[in-house]
Amino acid sequence: MLTLALDLLLFVGAFLFMEGFAWFTHKYVMHGFMWVWHKSHHEPREGIFELNDLFAVVFAAPAIVGIYLGVHGIPWLLPVGLGITAYGAVYFMFHDGLVHRRYKVPMNAKSKFWKRLIQAHRIHHAVGTKDGCVSFGFLIAPPVRDLKAQLENVQLRSSTRGQPGA
Repeated sequence: MLTLALDLLLFVGAFLFMEGFAWFTHKYVMHGFMWVWHKSHHEPREGIFELNDLFAVVFAAPAIVGIYLGVHGIPWLLPVGLGITAYGAVYFMFHDGLVHRRYKVPMNAKSKFWKRLIQAHRIHHAVGTKDGCVSFGFLIAPPVRDLKAQLENVQLRSSTRGQPGA
């Protein structure tokens, strides 16, 4: 029973950790030095895939390693790998399915929770450049009114740069 509880704790912990890791990576890596890949996601997509999809491969690597090592000698890594995988599956359904409508999903987007996340992600996409975006999380987002105010502040600051007295 203790092993099951520990496995469940590791699974949930890995899942929750991934939201923070995804936020950090989205803000500082994707909108930083890896904008080369992520830029394709802020532009109209041509075809089925975009260069940004390579991030899924990068994020899948630790999950695959964790599951493999968990099955082959380091058992506590199995629930960690599965937690990362579960986060990736939810992200894929939400981000690519509900938000960007790349395919149909069997989820109801009409709940307050999903509507808020969809709006937050759309506010993120209101900016087509690597700078000036707000809302970098995927499954946790501040209230939409707060994000709109942040976006207005960012746009106001960038419009006053370079002006005398600014």
